[in-house]
Amino acid sequence: MTSSPQPQQGQPHPYYLRAGAVATRLNGLVGRLARHGISLAGAAELSVVGRKSGKMLRLPVNPYRHAGEQYLVSARGHSQWVRNMRAAGGGELRVGRKVRRFTATEIADDAAKVTVLRGYLERWGWEVNQYFKGVTAKSDDAELLAAASDHPVFRINVED
Repeated sequence: MTSSPQPQQGQPHPYYLRAGAVATRLNGLVGRLARHGISLAGAAELSVVGRKSGKMLRLPVNPYRHAGEQYLVSARGHSQWVRNMRAAGGGELRVGRKVRRFTATEIADDAAKVTVLRGYLERWGWEVNQYFKGVTAKSDDAELLAAASDHPVFRINVED
């Protein structure tokens, strides 16, 4: 697992766009629906152990499948769930009674991540483009690579 980027003295903190009140309420609704078996456009509820509280924290995510692998992309950047995932190394995805435990590996900012980000934006861009600062699925590889460090991506390996 890749260590979390730490800002150097005098450098800005890693990109993180906190959800506003409306987004927080909408996320809560989407998460509750997934918990009860209703997946809106493929959403699932992510549960990950809080790195400080030790309690399971839940939020909706958009799992993305590419080339036989499944990924979680943080559209909002280095968010709390990302920090918790780095510490915990895995979690659970739930849609209704179906709970899939997984381990997670953060992927490097390279060509493979660019491919995942492009596919994710093709699938979920209608929902998340505003968090990518003008980068879209139609952006060239250099633009996607430049944005890659702002959007952590985890490959998840579902446990049997």
